[in-house]
Amino acid sequence: MRAFFRSPAGVSRPVPVPDSPARPRGGRLLTGAAAALIAAGSAVLGFDACQNSGPPQPAPGAARPGAASPPPGPALAASKPTRVDIPRLGIHSRLLSLGLAHDGTLEVPSLKEAQLAGWYDKGPTPGERGPAVIVGHVDTKKGPAVFYKLGRLKPGDKVDVTRKDGAVAAFTVDSVERVSKAHFPTKRVYGEVGFAGLRLITCGGDFVGHHYTGNTIVYGHLTTHH
Repeated sequence: MRAFFRSPAGVSRPVPVPDSPARPRGGRLLTGAAAALIAAGSAVLGFDACQNSGPPQPAPGAARPGAASPPPGPALAASKPTRVDIPRLGIHSRLLSLGLAHDGTLEVPSLKEAQLAGWYDKGPTPGERGPAVIVGHVDTKKGPAVFYKLGRLKPGDKVDVTRKDGAVAAFTVDSVERVSKAHFPTKRVYGEVGFAGLRLITCGGDFVGHHYTGNTIVYGHLTTHH
């Protein structure tokens, strides 16, 4: 599966790997180039999907991208995430580690792993300060995939991420939005934040040709851990 960045002229092309790393582990943030790169990869999840009815869409009241940022709140040291659980949606998945493909685009789970979500391992770990990113397919030709129901999340819903150190980072959903892939909110998703944030990303919107035209993005913040 190949990820592409859509240029302003509307031409799809692979994005090169940025020359410098985003930041060292323990509070890594993405540079503008790296953020655009990863956004490009995130945008093609569900590339081979073909659900005629389409996945659930975010409720109108769930999108609050302009809302005030959460306070700094708690934060954890770095530790690899191993599992994500979204109780209200019945989503329970171990987490794959996703890096960059040979062409410099974001790796995505293979279609054989469509029922598994993946964490972008060049960014913060869930619970660290900064935007931790978890992505998953919305569906395949065989039916719904791991994040098919993601658009049903609402502000106040809970997302738990289990980490290798044994801690469970408990996040609260702040907002859920549907965006066009052509106008992916790179800064909002990958930009610097002063709290331990979480972004869940899958495809959404209309299915045209061989891909979805948009993304569903969930924004959350760490509220507690145990």
